[in-house]
Amino acid sequence: MVLLLAVFSAWLLPREKVHANRVNAFSAVWNEADLVLERDFFMRKAAAELEREKQQVMLASPLVFEENATELKRQDSVLANLRQRSDVTGRYLLNLLDTIVKTGIIEEQEVPPVHPVLIFRNGVYESYQYDGFFTIQSAIKYIEQKEGSAYKKVERELLEALGVIYVHSPARTRLIAEERINALSLYRYFYPKGSVLIRQGEPLNNEKRFLINNYIYQHQQASNYTFLQFMARWAFVSLLFGVLLLYLYFFRKPFFGNNLQFIFLFLCLFVVVLSCHIVSSYNLYLYALPYVMLPVLVRVFYDSRTALFTYLLSILLAAFFQTDKLQFTLIQLCVGIITLFSIAEIRRRTQLINAFIISLVLYVFTFFIYQIGFEKSIVAFKLWSYLPFIISSILLLLSFPLIYSIEKVFRFSSDFTLLELSDLNHPLLRELSDKIPGTFQHSLQVANLAEEAIYYIGGNTLLVRTGALFHDIGKLKNGKYFIENQGNNRNPHEDLEPEESAAIIIGHIITGIEIARQYQLPESIIDFIRTHHGTTSVGYFLNLYKKVHGERTLDEQKFRYPGPIPFSKETAVLMLADGVEAASRSLKVHDALTINDLVDKIIDYKIQQNQLINADITFKDITLIRKIFKRRLMNIYHVRIEYPR
Repeated sequence: MVLLLAVFSAWLLPREKVHANRVNAFSAVWNEADLVLERDFFMRKAAAELEREKQQVMLASPLVFEENATELKRQDSVLANLRQRSDVTGRYLLNLLDTIVKTGIIEEQEVPPVHPVLIFRNGVYESYQYDGFFTIQSAIKYIEQKEGSAYKKVERELLEALGVIYVHSPARTRLIAEERINALSLYRYFYPKGSVLIRQGEPLNNEKRFLINNYIYQHQQASNYTFLQFMARWAFVSLLFGVLLLYLYFFRKPFFGNNLQFIFLFLCLFVVVLSCHIVSSYNLYLYALPYVMLPVLVRVFYDSRTALFTYLLSILLAAFFQTDKLQFTLIQLCVGIITLFSIAEIRRRTQLINAFIISLVLYVFTFFIYQIGFEKSIVAFKLWSYLPFIISSILLLLSFPLIYSIEKVFRFSSDFTLLELSDLNHPLLRELSDKIPGTFQHSLQVANLAEEAIYYIGGNTLLVRTGALFHDIGKLKNGKYFIENQGNNRNPHEDLEPEESAAIIIGHIITGIEIARQYQLPESIIDFIRTHHGTTSVGYFLNLYKKVHGERTLDEQKFRYPGPIPFSKETAVLMLADGVEAASRSLKVHDALTINDLVDKIIDYKIQQNQLINADITFKDITLIRKIFKRRLMNIYHVRIEYPR
């Protein structure tokens, strides 16, 4: 499973070293270092865009007209004849036609008045505007405006004199348009290698965002990602995962041996990589991810050291997606570790609110001093620079519903759940108190003994206390058969055979598990019900059977608890506390000597029966447990220590 998750994680990592992250519409300034281009950056125009530009060039391209030499000579001849006339009409015609001919009469085209035109004469193109010439129609209107009623007198002669001097040439017009189209650039942008696309702290607009995102996309597409590189990445991620694997194997064997707890930790690392991949793919804020949520969630269900270790590995994996890996790692480690310290002993949901406030303040503070001390301080004074940290801290509040969901999916029990379960008003504990108060008082004393022992040797005090309160709920079915609930009444075991009595006593384990599942208690609590007697035997009824029937017909398994034996510090301490507290009630004299002998006898018996071989507990722990149990029992029975005279 670890190797498979490593494959997926390696595949999701960036294809090459990240030099810049893409931006989105919410990015106001460029917070990262100056973006220096590592290769020539150019953007081809889209086919539709290029076609649109071609159409615009065609429409804006000048019309080409050729000079009609024949018509020009004819009009020159007309003007020469008019100059020889001395009548009034001749002078009218000469003045009008001379102006029109000098301006030029052009062939009429459906174009705007200011449209550019080229006149091709004597092998040279000359540039004009279309409205700088007369057309036949505009020339007639011009004459009307100048001469008024006198125009009618010379109308026939004017119409005969007018003629198109400049004739449209479609071939030359098309040739000029094609030259301009061929001169169009196929690229929208071009920046040479080594140029700065954007500088740190520079405001972003839509064009800048477009350029940055396209450059990063081209840069990623141009990378040569080989199979060898992927295998190397997979090996590196596997190495990181293997570090966590070894940590669990050497220092957290209970987690290593629990499939769900094991899987959850590695899924946390994979989710970090997956989240970074998705966020970077959609151009969102990578810093806005709630990285601090991981140690918070792990701490709720594990211990602080495991939370810290997992968090360190997650930051190393997330750093692959960052441009400034040093800045990211330093800020996240400072914020995450200090936030983890604030919830080292998490017992109240309000501590998650405190974690949100602490992380936000730390994010702002560490980013500010890092930018001032090691980067360009201009970014430190941009309010938009702190938006991702605000989002990240707010998302940390999602820990509330996530904790509940994780409890249901992975069947974990958080300290919040344990606190709710350890409330003595819990329906099952109320029933225990009402129906079998002797067992209830026994459970309370066991909880006190076990909690204090775990506090000093190290472990989850809340877990062991809650487990102790529920460890004997199986006695609800046949409560009168257990001595703490009999008082001065007659012992019902006197009417039963030893094996029948043993079956009832041993049965409270299976019954307790059934009741616990009925009330949907977590598996971590059910573990205390399973293991608090381990595989020890019901000694009293076993010895009674031997006296009555001898050992030939003895089936010792009928007098032995089904187990399993304790597999953690908490379950081991509960077994010892349960045995010591129950045995202490049978003492006729409660003094320092009898309590001392009793505690040593019970603990030595459990060790001899190999009941603690699967628990992560040392001889040093056991020595400390002996002292705690002895001191606690003396306080319970008000024993005074006898001082030598």
